[in-house]
Amino acid sequence: MRDHPPLMRREQRPLLRRIRLPLLLPLLALATACSGAVLDPAGDVALQQRNLIYISTALMLLIIVPVLILTVVFAWRYRQGNKDATYDPHFDHSTTLELVIWSAPLLIIIALGALTWSSTHLLDPFRPLNRLSATKAAVPNDKPLRVQVVSLDWKWLFIYPELGIATVNELALPVDRQVRFDMTSSNMMNTFYAPTMAGMVYTMPGMRSTLHAVLNKPGTYEGMSANYSGAGFSYMRFALRGLDQAGFDRWVAGVRGRGGALSTANYLKLERPSERVPAMHFARVQPDLFRRIFERCVAPGTPCMSETMARDRAAGGGDPHAMQMGEGMPAGRGSMPRSKPEGALMKDTDEIETAPNVGKPRQPGAPGATDPASSRNRDMTNLLLPTAPGTPAAARG
Repeated sequence: MRDHPPLMRREQRPLLRRIRLPLLLPLLALATACSGAVLDPAGDVALQQRNLIYISTALMLLIIVPVLILTVVFAWRYRQGNKDATYDPHFDHSTTLELVIWSAPLLIIIALGALTWSSTHLLDPFRPLNRLSATKAAVPNDKPLRVQVVSLDWKWLFIYPELGIATVNELALPVDRQVRFDMTSSNMMNTFYAPTMAGMVYTMPGMRSTLHAVLNKPGTYEGMSANYSGAGFSYMRFALRGLDQAGFDRWVAGVRGRGGALSTANYLKLERPSERVPAMHFARVQPDLFRRIFERCVAPGTPCMSETMARDRAAGGGDPHAMQMGEGMPAGRGSMPRSKPEGALMKDTDEIETAPNVGKPRQPGAPGATDPASSRNRDMTNLLLPTAPGTPAAARG
């Protein structure tokens, strides 16, 4: 029997190693995430978003860490074997303790609310940047570089309208220059996400989103779609290149020298679903292509949304009578019919007129009585004793 304990300990060692490994995996994943793109920004917008994560986490830890520590302290101090701890079964209230318990979380919530409110406005993607970095303010008259983004199945199209070029799955930007992205989608909802530059912004068919951002560090980074959109979603990624102004000019000259033409026919081919598409360059772009993608009228003969709305307005849009007849659309978002539709729910109290309650005529042989005060109306025999339809009341009783 004395030889068994060492043998049991040797048998338990592999089991302990198997138990420790799952416990260490979350810690390893947490340590690996610390070096991710979100916490290593290359642009000022991403830097402010990372700082927001740090500050919010620190504020929440101000209440979480003391609670975890006090849980262990109280459990140890007031354990059953500690005879020196004060035992007071009649304790029910402490003003000091109540103030600490409620005031600390309240102050943290107020701080988080103020931080969220200010950052929501300052980091609004539709708002132009007021600074290019922590030490460099944005020049008011400096025109941002415009890039039109189209999410396709399953690739990214970038159009530089001022430069007359376009790329697929490659986005090059000059550092320390504000960029305005106008984004839409060709088929389904996606998410434009460049974690080292800015946060996620959705792209949707028939809608246009805007994002203002800037890159401050030269290098090659990765962008992706963060919204599942089908079979090729995993490979819907693009290279984000930060270049100095001279390098960006050389890159533009290279695209113009070796790229083809992004015509309507070539775009319709590019629009077809495809996976693992390598970087492509187009030296020329069909004029007004992004607007036609946004208004879903790239294919020849397809009416644009603006044309459809103009035709509907010409057919009586904004006219209440025409709208009631099913013709036309409202003249604008703020337009409302001048006359309210029929129905008491859509009328004010003084507009409702009383009317007699006209019920359906009583069918011959139906149970009950037409007199509301008749006791026959409270007779539940027909419900308790199921009979064939049309059976006289005397036979049921």
